[in-house]
Amino acid sequence: MGACAMGFGKAVPGLVVHNEDLEKLVQTDDEWIVTRTGISSRHVSVNETMVDLAAAAAAEALGMDVPSVPGANIDSAGVCPEPVDPASIDLVVLTTITPDVLVPSNAAALKRMLGLDSAVAFDVNAACTGFVYGVSVAESMMAASHTAGGGARNQYNRALVVSSERLTRLTDWQDRNTCVLFGDGAGAMVLEWRDGEQGVMSSYLKNDDDDANSLTCRQSYSSPLPFDENGVVCDEEAKAAHDARSDDPKVVDYSYIASLGLSCDPAAGRADDLFDIDDRASRGGPEQVIYMNGQKVFKFAAKAMENAVRQACERAGVAVQDVKAIVPHQANLRIIEFAAKRLDLPLDAFQVSIGHTGNTSSSCLPMALVDAISSGKVSHGDIVVLVAFGGGLTSGAAVMRL
Repeated sequence: MGACAMGFGKAVPGLVVHNEDLEKLVQTDDEWIVTRTGISSRHVSVNETMVDLAAAAAAEALGMDVPSVPGANIDSAGVCPEPVDPASIDLVVLTTITPDVLVPSNAAALKRMLGLDSAVAFDVNAACTGFVYGVSVAESMMAASHTAGGGARNQYNRALVVSSERLTRLTDWQDRNTCVLFGDGAGAMVLEWRDGEQGVMSSYLKNDDDDANSLTCRQSYSSPLPFDENGVVCDEEAKAAHDARSDDPKVVDYSYIASLGLSCDPAAGRADDLFDIDDRASRGGPEQVIYMNGQKVFKFAAKAMENAVRQACERAGVAVQDVKAIVPHQANLRIIEFAAKRLDLPLDAFQVSIGHTGNTSSSCLPMALVDAISSGKVSHGDIVVLVAFGGGLTSGAAVMRL
């Protein structure tokens, strides 16, 4: 018995940004980017939210009509042999590092948009390894609800796992070392618990401490905090002038709090020190952007991918050489090539989709999986390995029989 895949979907914004376009922003060119990353173009969302992309990918995986979003331009594709009844989805796991909102969960917004009325929904952040974590969480919850004593839990027969990202909103477009890497997109997979069938055969998850702080992005709070270590920060004269302007306490006037010259987040400096985050704001740059030490990430990535693949295959009782295809995180073509070398496999054994998507964080895997199925690289009954690495530092792999 196991969690078996029923449908797959992907979605990308319609706007395509080619390497030549980036020459208008930073000192770079197509040859420089392709040689170092394998990326020729990427998709950038302008009017599309993260949940818009998630909903399009999920709808393809469910065999539903893609929701129409005013002003959005989304290209989507999917593989779903038989439409799935939305009411039959019991669980929604959405992985992202670029949520549209903090509250409610973005999975809840996705659930509402697609009319998945019976589903329990929540978000997961495991950086670029998010989809592997999401599949593992969903499969574990499904398995627990179907084992002895499962009657004491919610029954999960069908789950929707979605990864959706808008990394271009966290990109420093003046940093040529990172702005050429990222793109936007979403991918999804529907799982069904079936007795007597293998689906998710094994999973392997790992977290290594990122002592070098090689992959970080700060949280930039914008609401001033009218407190210090002694309590409320106030100015009686300014407060009186503020109150005199209106007798109605329901009327919002931010001038009083603003007049106090408060910091938005007094603790931000401690967080920046802990994570060794560059103070870009002091140089006029954006605060909430991705900082990456590419060399250190590369050294971690290839080893982590090899280890995760071997561990997951061992747990599944499958030889690495007998796997039909490996679907890796699409961070950099060089990393995929190096991982292939360490696993003693030809590059053809890997699904490579990075050329026209760039790095879309957790959504890379399900998007690339749709590409592998659509191209005929893998088909029903084949064994595939999903493997990724990301900030944290996270890594993981899952072995699946499609």
